[in-house]
Amino acid sequence: MAEKVTNYQPAPTLFKDKVILVTGAGQGIGAAVSVALAKHGATVILLGRTPRKLEETYDLIEEAGGPTPAIYPMNLEGAKLEDYANLADTIIKEFGHLDGLLHNASILAGLTPLEQHGIEQWYKIMQINLHAPFLMTQALMPALRAAESASILFTSSSVGRKGRAYWGAYAISKAGNESMMQILADELETNTNIRANSINPGATRTSMRARAYPGEDPESVTKPEEIVDAYLYLLSDDSSEITGQQFDAQ
Repeated sequence: MAEKVTNYQPAPTLFKDKVILVTGAGQGIGAAVSVALAKHGATVILLGRTPRKLEETYDLIEEAGGPTPAIYPMNLEGAKLEDYANLADTIIKEFGHLDGLLHNASILAGLTPLEQHGIEQWYKIMQINLHAPFLMTQALMPALRAAESASILFTSSSVGRKGRAYWGAYAISKAGNESMMQILADELETNTNIRANSINPGATRTSMRARAYPGEDPESVTKPEEIVDAYLYLLSDDSSEITGQQFDAQ
């Protein structure tokens, strides 16, 4: 049973001197969480495919008066092992450690029966939604271990916790993220400073949601900015004793 974060009020300097990496930081939930992290003192590494979108998030952080973020363009679909190694080397060189890692980037290529699921579409979804979080987590372990307390937060979905018709590779990739989180949390539970949890954002006003539900009134759906406190809690030291758990943002 997933838990909910309710009535959480993050301290203004909650992330002072903390370095947090957010994937998919150029729009939607990733952008909203990045801005919220910076408002509470974090230096945010904005990772995503499109530099222009990352720059827009960068500008929002600058306007809000947060610490200067870092932009790291990276295409997770085509990223190779050396790309993840270069990312890890850059973080160690520039910051010395990593306090938090939010696996937010993912794609949904449409709803289709498994019987008709295109193989190229399957590979692309698995690469971005499942393989990339694994490869990135593995590469960034030394930077996470260098922090006093580090959080890895995987983005889940209701269809990742209970599969539903037509959600295909997306649902399966999210179920894989849940399993990866649980395995990782179990492996890191003793003699380590790293914890791992998952969060299901729920119905949120994003471009992915619009593609899945094209007939839905976007005004009826929760804005990303309204769910960021749950992310702040799970990425902060306030949740340092919690690991291996599933959370719902709303």
